[in-house]
Amino acid sequence: MPKISNKGKQMPESPIRKLVPYADIAKKKGNKVYHLNIGQPDIKTPEIAINAVKNVAIKVLEYSHSAGFESYRKKLSQYYINHSLPIEVEDIIITTGGSEALLFAMGSTMDVDDEIIIPEPFYANYNGFSTASGVKVIPVISTIETGFALPPIADFEKLITPKTKAILICNPGNPTGYLYSKDEIMQLAAIVKKHDLFLIADEVYREFVYDENEKHYSIMNIEGIEENAIMIDSVSKRYSMCGARIGCIVSKNKEVMATAMKFAQARLSPPTFAQIASEAALDTPQSYFDEVIDEYRDRRDILISELNKIDGVKVATPKGAFYCIAQLPIKNADDFAQWLLESFDYNGETVMVAPAAGFYSTPNVGLNEVRIAYVLKKEDLIRSVVILKEALKVYNSK
Repeated sequence: MPKISNKGKQMPESPIRKLVPYADIAKKKGNKVYHLNIGQPDIKTPEIAINAVKNVAIKVLEYSHSAGFESYRKKLSQYYINHSLPIEVEDIIITTGGSEALLFAMGSTMDVDDEIIIPEPFYANYNGFSTASGVKVIPVISTIETGFALPPIADFEKLITPKTKAILICNPGNPTGYLYSKDEIMQLAAIVKKHDLFLIADEVYREFVYDENEKHYSIMNIEGIEENAIMIDSVSKRYSMCGARIGCIVSKNKEVMATAMKFAQARLSPPTFAQIASEAALDTPQSYFDEVIDEYRDRRDILISELNKIDGVKVATPKGAFYCIAQLPIKNADDFAQWLLESFDYNGETVMVAPAAGFYSTPNVGLNEVRIAYVLKKEDLIRSVVILKEALKVYNSK
């Protein structure tokens, strides 16, 4: 019998999706499952994007340019400029989701066995993208005690080797919701400049900043690191269009973009209908975003307030995105998350969470933590925390 590759064996499971079979079983039993495990917003996609696809008048569904529609890239460039980001058309390649943009970034800047430093916990698929690219993740640990702030730059410095090619951050962060300050971004800029590294910033949650005294600082605004900076973006969260699978890789580094274009050509083109929707979405009125941010701010505040009422639970208040990491009074969140779906219900209802260990690459870290996505309406979040509180009582009395 033919054998699968070692790389295939090493490919990590998604901590977000691996429990789906157990959720399916729970639903078949008749239990309602509140999905706190996945960042799938329940916010309506802008009608302007949906209508653009409904009303499309094309007779042949053709390939687009490998870099994406020129009309879309021009409009996207103007969108960035309007948001004070100096990004031109030639700095953008449209990708099949932010995921492909990250794969292009790694493939364009790193060889097999090169190293990338990532503050952890981090978006679980960074592990998968690194494995697929043959790249080694070197974690630098941030902690719930500091609210998952940027670890000291000295911690990064001591991890840099001749194999180190890049530092990767998510800002605001998935899974922590942490928003890096301008000072933290400038520290990262200084270290990549000093050691001639790339700074890759996943900025797909840029607009999701909740406190009036907070602001998102993009690496594309930092002078002096134009050749080092690579930005990843996506329509998935901004317009609640996760299924569109449209993202982009952005950089002023012409060699990086020329190399990324080779990867883009190899996969031919990003999807046509989704680009049509994404281009139309750029005309979404500001009122849409104002309402969305207000809604998520309320959800965050309610979730954190309710979680803080549970004895033994510690949670870092997120400043952006729509996730938080909660430390629970348990030993193994994987076992607890599976038990919630397989063996527990509270009046016919249960919750699905994402065990946080899968958001670390350091073994045996985050074992008692879960990621919670506050993408449900406020009433459902309150109900979910009630169920979680009752579940912890039962689980810890076993």
